[in-house]
Amino acid sequence: MTPSSPEPVLSSSAVAVRLETIQRRIAAACRASGRAVDGVTLTAVSKTQPPEAIAAALAAGQRVFGENRVQEAQGRWNDRREGVSGLELRLIGPLQSNKAADAVALFDVIETLDRPKLADALATAGARAGKPVRVLIQVNTGAEPQKAGVLPGDAGQLIEYARTAGLVVEGLMCIPPADEAPGPHFALLRKIARRHGLETLSMGMSGDFETAIRFGATHVRVGSSLFGERKGPETPSMD
Repeated sequence: MTPSSPEPVLSSSAVAVRLETIQRRIAAACRASGRAVDGVTLTAVSKTQPPEAIAAALAAGQRVFGENRVQEAQGRWNDRREGVSGLELRLIGPLQSNKAADAVALFDVIETLDRPKLADALATAGARAGKPVRVLIQVNTGAEPQKAGVLPGDAGQLIEYARTAGLVVEGLMCIPPADEAPGPHFALLRKIARRHGLETLSMGMSGDFETAIRFGATHVRVGSSLFGERKGPETPSMD
């Protein structure tokens, strides 16, 4: 069987139109939930996307991007990191402890802290770099064995551990099971966040970000709805 051809790269104008459409949907979901329209940040999931797609999103005004892998992100952003005003890079994929220093150097926020060993590595890297390390705790709300994230019952302990280590714990992140309704998972994440005084909730992807906004998401991670199908290999979906 002949492999299917990759999807063509969207034109700059197509990316701009898609971005505007997503922003309108975010605004509508905020209004429907009685929330401020500017209370939700769109994180464009740029993993595996070609340079043309990233350039198109930047040209359309997008400034917050999510990446899955440190090495891939370095190749994509190192040359343009300083040249884009207001750029924010967020790591949304699993992170190995031995990559902590590279992650701290490149990313503004690491959304996938899920164990004490990684907290220690990030704290050490931040101290050496002389910069605060902003993190989210990834919670495995569905207790899926194949998925990263701390179990809900252990989230509080990891939050306190990370704070004690000197990390700036801003909030929580989750990826609900693909075969379950996402609402209860978003509600659980919000409950844990409120219990620990956390305001940032990174939850909601291309197929369910409006539901996530209804449950209090402050950041939604959207990739395929913005860029179309991905152009290469990937780790399990974060968008």
